[in-house]
Amino acid sequence: MRVAIIENMAGTPHGQVGAALAEVNAELDVISVYLGEAVPDNADSYDALVVFGGEQSAVDDEKYPYLPKLAKLMRDFTEADKPVLGICLGSQLLARAHGGENLLKVTREFGWENIEVNEEGRRDPVFSSVGDNFRIFQWHYDSFTLPQDAVRLASNGAAINQAFRIGRASYGTQFHFEADTSVVEGWRSNFSDSIETISPGWLAGYADQKAQNGTQADVAGLALARAWVKLIEQRDNTTQKQDQQPVLAGS
Repeated sequence: MRVAIIENMAGTPHGQVGAALAEVNAELDVISVYLGEAVPDNADSYDALVVFGGEQSAVDDEKYPYLPKLAKLMRDFTEADKPVLGICLGSQLLARAHGGENLLKVTREFGWENIEVNEEGRRDPVFSSVGDNFRIFQWHYDSFTLPQDAVRLASNGAAINQAFRIGRASYGTQFHFEADTSVVEGWRSNFSDSIETISPGWLAGYADQKAQNGTQADVAGLALARAWVKLIEQRDNTTQKQDQQPVLAGS
């Protein structure tokens, strides 16, 4: 299993997603586009794609000229039936790739928030792993409209499109389910000035917030990550079985 991971800015640990990929011994090709590393030309060399968050908007092409190519790559993976996972900025890029409109600075969420899973989500192979609702970490200003070919899976009062699926295995989540408590701890230390600007007083109440929400969020995040990784394994197994089918004489 070979997975391409796109890092859009420094300080974005793989967290729960990395843990779930490590459990299946996935080979990771980590591409740090913020350092100038090139977006892959196509999906041919990989079994799946993960696109993490970043400080930029999903349509800031002038400042980040690689964004259109990255959006196209996400669509290419989807059309090849190879799993895609877009988190925060990644979800906004996935929506863009499939015709959704990016909505800039329309909502602000920061910290552990509640997510409600809808009926489609309760039937979904990934979101059925977390029940009807769960707590998870948020950090965003932007949102998006749902692409025409997408299925909404989860919402909350701040953003109706908290999670969606396109095709069999392309998922976008506005929330940071990769961010377990160790990741949040790092963000608290490394981005304290930004956090105080975004959510004044949050840092002072961090210990109580972590005690109330951290364990539940960690459990939900790892469940989602493992469920998504299973979709890669399922495709790999199907492909192997097809490759092993005997070729009939005269076919």
